[in-house]
Amino acid sequence: MRGVTPGLTASGRRLVIGVDEAGRGPLAGPVVAAAVVLGAAIPAGLDDSKRLSAKRRAGLDEAIRASCGWAVAVVEPDEIDRVNIFMATMLAMTRAVASLAGALDAAPGEVLIDGNMTPAGRCAEWCWPARAIVGGDGIEPCISAASIIAKEWRDRLMLEAAEAFPHYGWERNKGYGTAEHMEALRLHGPSPLHRRSFAPVAQAVLI
Repeated sequence: MRGVTPGLTASGRRLVIGVDEAGRGPLAGPVVAAAVVLGAAIPAGLDDSKRLSAKRRAGLDEAIRASCGWAVAVVEPDEIDRVNIFMATMLAMTRAVASLAGALDAAPGEVLIDGNMTPAGRCAEWCWPARAIVGGDGIEPCISAASIIAKEWRDRLMLEAAEAFPHYGWERNKGYGTAEHMEALRLHGPSPLHRRSFAPVAQAVLI
């Protein structure tokens, strides 16, 4: 797509990228952001990933990755602990958009982000027009697609992590602070994938 006017696709269509994240709340594992530009054929049934069944979400994940432009960025727990979870989320979003814009060789005309804040003015690398939309993952199809990609990508990472660290039940709780996870944290202490800046993990270190 070399020579494309900034903000436009090769066909002259305005380039709009949707962004969402998964994994702000868990005690363990990375935060993941996805950026998606919809293709000509938009998968049917896009919605907030939390409203979809696991089976439906997995099917849409495959359809989105097959028919749309997309990129994912992962910020690991050690970086989350260094910069805090809010900034880690902003960094993940920035890196995902940069990766997708680079792959498309075109700057977006607008980036739509789920929530009430954008990385604009918070991440030095952010350089695109951005608009935050509260509940955007259920309103804007490109954000819905990003929410599905981010959720499925992070879930796969946590399933892999559960095999390496089986005590915590991550295949079931994906790193969230369930009763099962908290009990395992008390008994076994934190793993290398725990976010030590999060209070329950920090407290477990002191026990």
